[in-house]
Amino acid sequence: MSHASHQFTVMDAAAAVAIAFVLVLLASRLREPTRRRFNAIFVAGAGAAYLSGGGLGAGEFAFTAVATYAAFRGLESYRWIAAAWLLHVAWDVAHHLCGAPIVPFVPTSSAGCAVTDSLLALWFWFGAPTLGPRR
Repeated sequence: MSHASHQFTVMDAAAAVAIAFVLVLLASRLREPTRRRFNAIFVAGAGAAYLSGGGLGAGEFAFTAVATYAAFRGLESYRWIAAAWLLHVAWDVAHHLCGAPIVPFVPTSSAGCAVTDSLLALWFWFGAPTLGPRR
């Protein structure tokens, strides 16, 4: 595919940050160990989304296998969930640079995902602390 011709705007970045913030607030509502286990499954499912477009060919299968392993390890460790999200960031950037957006009808979706996924990785790296009102 050709190089992406659409500019990633401040509005795109703001939306990506808002999505990360909402996901963190929602995940913060879950108690342990449900929070960690749910998020390990969530990051694995997000990795499978790359298979639908096939923008990077057979590499999509290899990525999904590696990301699934990291997600599996995340069942017991937030650092592994963070690693899985960082793998997503690398794959998001590859999709963006190759002009193969993750969401085909949103040309800047891969760049937006890279921002969202980076923020999620940061939250998980620090142990997924509760944000917002406590239950």
